[in-house]
Amino acid sequence: MIEPIADLPEGVIGFRAIGTIHAADYRAVLVPAIEAVLAEHEHVNVVAVLGDDFDHLSLGAMWEDAKLVGLPLSSWGRAAIVTDHDVLAGVATAFGGLVPGGFRVFPLGEERAAIDWAAEYPPVE
Repeated sequence: MIEPIADLPEGVIGFRAIGTIHAADYRAVLVPAIEAVLAEHEHVNVVAVLGDDFDHLSLGAMWEDAKLVGLPLSSWGRAAIVTDHDVLAGVATAFGGLVPGGFRVFPLGEERAAIDWAAEYPPVE
């Protein structure tokens, strides 16, 4: 299940991954949230919390995730992954260079810092 995080700064979406994430979770929660932000903003900043209650992504969810790469690179702001899972952090970091606005992994205890960091993009000049 993908559970949205409420009351985030404008231009930031956040979610908690709980249990097994399925393709339907992407289509029902994540994709509409991304589309809603992009309808009003040039970029979308994402915070994903993968805590102890996260199990895994189904193959269908992995496919839905891969399809998000089809969005123009300019649509992506910052992406923060909040997790204490070393393997997940390593995999996420390996693909983090694909995020134009920046990518960081934060430990679970620093969820608020991850949200604040994601909200700083684009920088105010």
